[in-house]
Amino acid sequence: MRAFAPPSDGRLANRRVWADLTAAPGSHPDGICLDTEGAVWYADVPARCCVRVREGGEVLDAISLDRGCFACALGGADRRTLFMVAAAFPTPFGPGAAPTGQVLTAEAPALAAGWP
Repeated sequence: MRAFAPPSDGRLANRRVWADLTAAPGSHPDGICLDTEGAVWYADVPARCCVRVREGGEVLDAISLDRGCFACALGGADRRTLFMVAAAFPTPFGPGAAPTGQVLTAEAPALAAGWP
């Protein structure tokens, strides 16, 4: 994962590694969201999970799923609900193939940062 310095002129600058997730075998970050403790949740399709990491790459939490996780977002009335968009992967195709997509939820340890 990469981070940038806050832009003063509207352009991203000072690109740096925020968390090296290549050290975690099989990690394939997809959609992400940020919490108020500065941690990032990321969806992982092939690993069938949603993972929370802090800067530097330390894994703080992981939620295993029975299908690939494509995206995640923190929200809800309490801003502490983790929403995970998940589906079977690879997706079954063809006549009569049943949809597998779901929106799953879990309580998160920290509130959502900002507004999506």
